[in-house]
Amino acid sequence: MTGRTTEFVHTSDAVIEVVVEGDGPSVILLPSLGRESYDYDDVAEGLARNGYRVSRPQPRGIGRSEGPLDNITLHDLAADVAAVIEAQDNGAAVVVGHAFGHYVARMLAADRPELVRGVVVAAGGARHYPAELTTLAVQCADSSLPESERLRHLQTGFFAPGNDPAEWLTGWYPYVSKQQLAASAATPKEEWWAVAHQPILDLQAALDPFRPRETANELRDQLGEVVTVSVIPNASHALLPEAPAQVVRALTDWIRTLDS
Repeated sequence: MTGRTTEFVHTSDAVIEVVVEGDGPSVILLPSLGRESYDYDDVAEGLARNGYRVSRPQPRGIGRSEGPLDNITLHDLAADVAAVIEAQDNGAAVVVGHAFGHYVARMLAADRPELVRGVVVAAGGARHYPAELTTLAVQCADSSLPESERLRHLQTGFFAPGNDPAEWLTGWYPYVSKQQLAASAATPKEEWWAVAHQPILDLQAALDPFRPRETANELRDQLGEVVTVSVIPNASHALLPEAPAQVVRALTDWIRTLDS
């Protein structure tokens, strides 16, 4: 462990639990749809060892984070992260969003560009991907289904062949997932999808069904040279538990380019 502690940031309508470790420039890690920030355990420790202060705000409704989940938008979720960055008073942060987390990261970058020096889209889906993949994610989180069925769904949608999906049988928050999807639907996509005030690392998983290979350059084609594309082999949509060392190296290498 690299000096891991827990902090609490209070906003006007929420309390956000933040797991913090390391010392140095700020890196914020945001988890995927209905998932907890502990998915980043190995990645966070690796980044802390490489000289960064790594913070993981738990989304509203997960862990000890509290706040309204009804009738919210991505702006509200982004404001929670903004409050964390401001409270820490450690300068602008690199904000990493895994899958759905990149919606929040990019919304934050659009709303509060002065707080963000770079955005990482980690295993972000294509702008348009098959709707059945969202249904699959809901089934993965449904603990009423037989474990064997959930493992099959996880292997299909989230883990590459040969990578063990068992650790993702836990860590799901179905009600939070539902409300996060509603928040996304309530936010016009052009308010964040087409915005790029900062450099972006598009960190893809080579076998991610949410990001077919024909869409690999989608973000760069839209936003231009501000986007750097990096592909992690032998990984799928889960990415973080599948290839933590490769993710740490890709993130570290790219963040260092921001300082050069």
